[in-house]
Amino acid sequence: MMKPSPSCSIHTRLFTDDGTIPNHPTLPVVIYSGAFPASPDAMEDVFNRNGWLNSWTNGVFDYHHYHSNAHEVLGVISGEVTLRLGGEQGETVTLRAGDVVVLPAGTGHRRLDASSDFRIVGAYPQGMSYNVRTGAPGEHEQALKEIPHVPVPDTDPVFGEQGPLLEHWSGTSIRHPH
Repeated sequence: MMKPSPSCSIHTRLFTDDGTIPNHPTLPVVIYSGAFPASPDAMEDVFNRNGWLNSWTNGVFDYHHYHSNAHEVLGVISGEVTLRLGGEQGETVTLRAGDVVVLPAGTGHRRLDASSDFRIVGAYPQGMSYNVRTGAPGEHEQALKEIPHVPVPDTDPVFGEQGPLLEHWSGTSIRHPH
């Protein structure tokens, strides 16, 4: 059974509402650099084993979008991708094979560039269904009502019962039902 690298480095970013992309008001994006350096293909199995389900493998849309009703984990299986996180005024990050990013509900993300061999796997806590919001007129107010009701997951998608996500997202009261 493949496990994540204990030597991966963790980075967090908290984005503010820009009036179009709400982002999450309290939960930061968590980036795991080098989580699976030797075996990026194992990411989906690890995510699923840790209760992050409803997984898929594909790419990332090249337009700003977010999910107001679910948190999302993305793991780069191959190649590299440059993403804009947090909306137009957000931050540009480059992820490579073996890197993972967890996006709290409401966090804008968009692909700016990717290598020809880029592939990513995505999943959601407890297999939650997710919507796709683009910042279209009328979405913002509804999203602001939905985001605070998305439960904080019980498990870290990479490390399971304990891990950086749980540390960085602690102190919130809404949890997934068991």
